[in-house]
Amino acid sequence: MKKTHNGLSPTHKARKRFGQNFLIDMGIITGIVRSVSPKATDNMVEIGPGQGAITSLIVEHCQNLNVIELDRDLIPILLAQFANIKGFKIHQADALKFDFASLTSSDNPLRVVGNLPYNISTPLIFHLLSFQSQIKDMHFMLQKEVVLRLCAQPGEKNYGRLSVMTQYLCAVENLFDVPPESFDPRPKVDSAIVRLTPHKPLPFTANHPDKLAHLVKTAFAQRRKTLRNNLKNLNETFNFETLDLDLSCRPENVSLEQYVTMCNTIWP
Repeated sequence: MKKTHNGLSPTHKARKRFGQNFLIDMGIITGIVRSVSPKATDNMVEIGPGQGAITSLIVEHCQNLNVIELDRDLIPILLAQFANIKGFKIHQADALKFDFASLTSSDNPLRVVGNLPYNISTPLIFHLLSFQSQIKDMHFMLQKEVVLRLCAQPGEKNYGRLSVMTQYLCAVENLFDVPPESFDPRPKVDSAIVRLTPHKPLPFTANHPDKLAHLVKTAFAQRRKTLRNNLKNLNETFNFETLDLDLSCRPENVSLEQYVTMCNTIWP
């Protein structure tokens, strides 16, 4: 029988509008914290702590933990458990709008962990990637489908804009799967734990990162069409036929390095 986290508040029910699925499997919780391996001096940030299942283990190892929780009804539950712990600070805020740079310093980058709501996971990852230079690593619980997209390689069906732009900035590792019965309430999908480690330095450097993002978004806008069709209106002054690339291929067959090279050729 699986051990479960027994700290759930009987008065708080998970809210669908916040995408709440509380982690209750103690084996999974321990596995996540073991993967993160928090150290005393780490500058840890937890997104969506819920009722503190992962938080309770992180604070045993870490002297500085900021948690970001949108649901104000969870704040007193978290404060009751952790308010007396030195270095613990709670922010009642929307992680999609939160300025993560406000929590970092030049000598102590952020380590981010979270059980992310499935309905905002992709935009939240893109938001966090905008702080890539100030983050040491990120460990997330995500819908398994999203993790497969993050890790996908050229030619695979899950390879797309999220794969390219995440892998441009980070090394991506699919750590382990999490079944629906590990949550209360049970989600209708499988989950997985992923580690994102920002590259320092980048393996391939775009002269204009914003142009790379625009290029990749345009390329995958209609993924069943060829590059030639998708990119024809991207830059009307550039002759795409001069690219050292087969324009009859589809966007999922183009590697990260090729996208960066293409971007630097179009916008030197």
